[in-house]
Amino acid sequence: MADPRFYDNRGPFTLDAICAAVAAVPPLGADGSARIGDVASLSGAAPAHLSFYTGKGAAAEFSSTAAGFCLVSKTLAAMPEVPAKTVLIPCASVQHAFSAVAAMFYPEANRIAWSQQTPVDPTAEIGEGVVLGHGVVIGARAQVGDGTYIGPNSVIGRGVAIGRGCEVGSNVSVSHAYIGDRVLILPGAQIGQPGFGFASGPQGHSKTPQLGRVIIQDKVEVGACVTIDRGALGDTVIGEGTKIDNLVQVAHNVHVGRHCVLVSQSGVAGSSTLGDFVVVGGQTGIADHACVGDGARLAGRTAVVTGQIVAGGQDYGGLPAKPAKTWMRELHAVAALVKRPKQGGGHD
Repeated sequence: MADPRFYDNRGPFTLDAICAAVAAVPPLGADGSARIGDVASLSGAAPAHLSFYTGKGAAAEFSSTAAGFCLVSKTLAAMPEVPAKTVLIPCASVQHAFSAVAAMFYPEANRIAWSQQTPVDPTAEIGEGVVLGHGVVIGARAQVGDGTYIGPNSVIGRGVAIGRGCEVGSNVSVSHAYIGDRVLILPGAQIGQPGFGFASGPQGHSKTPQLGRVIIQDKVEVGACVTIDRGALGDTVIGEGTKIDNLVQVAHNVHVGRHCVLVSQSGVAGSSTLGDFVVVGGQTGIADHACVGDGARLAGRTAVVTGQIVAGGQDYGGLPAKPAKTWMRELHAVAALVKRPKQGGGHD
């Protein structure tokens, strides 16, 4: 469920109202007046919550969920064990239905523009020895720890918590985030913006409300013009001591471990996981739902494909990512083929 520091819940709504909003028929025998208090992930849902199941890789979470209500596809071929107290709501498109319901509960979730009467909201908590540059804006109920510096024209959104001894450069935007102690954020970084999530169909692309947060642990460095998107329902996490170079993209729901290094122009797509002490070379791309083990090192311009599991403790390169020795052998083999004399006296 969404963190109330950052999001205003407009619910509850009845089951009948939810079904009407997504053009679904109320389940047979279900109480249409039952009140649904929030949306949540399968693993984080409670009996008063609505979740969703697309049939893609979440069967175990679905079978053990405590959600009282769950959107499922009418065309799902095989259904895992259904929890006894979960009411299933069949719909034509789970992604579109969940986007519509989430927008009912949180209509302002993707709003990026906001205003207030004073540059620093009177409800914000500013610690001892904090230095605010010219043009800094700090939102309602935000917290800034002792000894933190915030550069000119930076914007700290509602509810954001920044720890002690941090340095935030100029023209930085931070929203929907908890930031630890002694974190360095270089100019132009954008933290906590909506993730790139859409429900697509013949009529176009419908924005899915992004209801998660960004968690940045102690002693992290975030480079200039880095973007770290907030989670869709859960959190985007940057582990303690990790160093992120300039111009890096970290997408929604990504978990980066402790003491990782992400070099310039690399990107990590949604719901991927990096273990501790991972090194990501420049211009390397990690696709969605991938997993990179502890201590793995990815050479520059390596490509980790969707869902790929990269074992820890090794060096990798190529597309798709493979152990460095294998990758180098393949490169040498291709080079040898190019140099090999043509057979049969043929002409170019």
